[in-house]
Amino acid sequence: MTIVSAFFYVLAHHPFWSWLGLMLVALAASLLLLRWTGKARWLLLLLAVFIGGQLNFFTGHIFNAWFLNAYGSRGTAVIVHSELTSSTLNDQYISDYWAVLRTADGRDVKVEFDTMSASIYPIRNEILLPPQGQKFVVKYVPGFERNIAIMSDESDYGRRWLIMQARGPVDRAAAQLEASPDNPEFIAEYRTELRRFLDRHGKDADPALVAQFERELAELGQGR
Repeated sequence: MTIVSAFFYVLAHHPFWSWLGLMLVALAASLLLLRWTGKARWLLLLLAVFIGGQLNFFTGHIFNAWFLNAYGSRGTAVIVHSELTSSTLNDQYISDYWAVLRTADGRDVKVEFDTMSASIYPIRNEILLPPQGQKFVVKYVPGFERNIAIMSDESDYGRRWLIMQARGPVDRAAAQLEASPDNPEFIAEYRTELRRFLDRHGKDADPALVAQFERELAELGQGR
């Protein structure tokens, strides 16, 4: 798995150079196969690698995260420094990050990544990077520890984000009910959202918030 991890690391962190290298390998292989078999269809291998290399610019970190989640060992890490670069992604500046990984056997390993190459699991349309100085859970393959996947839902910052996302529908339903306190549809929707939040996050959300939502649910006429 060490070699496989190194391969996915190169794809995720060096997409241009990996694409160029794979194109050269594909060119040599397709020409050799063309010469041996006389079949021009082997040149399609070059086209496939060309298209795959382009897609890798956007998907390399995704496949890396899937691989490390499936085969990696658990550890913890902390970002110790970050710097903005001159490159942008969706009108936001890309940052370089330096972190220290603590392996399962107690070793410290320096790791580096940037906003584009960060492998985060689960896969979402969000780049959920932990704040500097806060410990988070990672997965890595022993023997090539520099390649890590950030396990956002198993880390404190990620769990806070999940709770914040889950609270959004509750706050929206509360605002609707405040605008029209006697509307039975709004009352029912607010009751549903309160129950859904408490069922999902009653054990990991702020106890004061849980107590508040339980009290408001009881005031609607039906407790948990």
